[in-house]
Amino acid sequence: MRVLVVEDERRMAAALQRGLQAEGFAVDLAHDGEDGLHLARQGDYDVVVLDIMLPRISGYNVCKQLRAEENWVPILMLSAKDGEYDMADGLDLGADDYLTKPFSYVVLVARLRALLRRGAGRRPAVLRAGDLALDPARRRVSRGETAVELTPREFALLEYLMRRHDEVVSKSEILEHVWDTFDTDPNVVEVYVGYLRRKIDVPFSRSALQTVRGAGYRLAGDGG
Repeated sequence: MRVLVVEDERRMAAALQRGLQAEGFAVDLAHDGEDGLHLARQGDYDVVVLDIMLPRISGYNVCKQLRAEENWVPILMLSAKDGEYDMADGLDLGADDYLTKPFSYVVLVARLRALLRRGAGRRPAVLRAGDLALDPARRRVSRGETAVELTPREFALLEYLMRRHDEVVSKSEILEHVWDTFDTDPNVVEVYVGYLRRKIDVPFSRSALQTVRGAGYRLAGDGG
């Protein structure tokens, strides 16, 4: 498995390289964000270990740029910044995991192996279906250039449907994932689907949110 380590502290970078090579990984090093971004774009890496405080381009911006280019290589951010908002920012920008320094080498290797098992599937920070966009971190929804105001429940319903776009999802699945219960009257799903249609479809003459009779609902991946 090929690992790219982007770390400006050269001693730490060399120690990580030696340790990971001993675990059977093939390891390349970059010591600033610009070189790290270039290698991540060009190399066929299975995972990237990315420091945040880097010269030239920060780790945050490296991660953000890769995800904007639809490069879904798993990224583990490694940083001395241990604040909860620092961690949240890294994960919201598209990182898959976050480990603070000093760290346990055993835990680092275990987390890398977990990321490798998970693979590099598509994991966009902003969900899109045609011109319909939903940003989970900023709690924003828009149709083209027009912002759409949703209640928290409407937002949760749309997020779930967009993550499963082009799939038919049943009322029971929606209740489980959006309401976190099976005890709620299933008709509440129909009510909220109606609310959502009146906000994301009707004003724009679209039909993204579709009813599949007898099966459930589907959010069209092309935005309707």
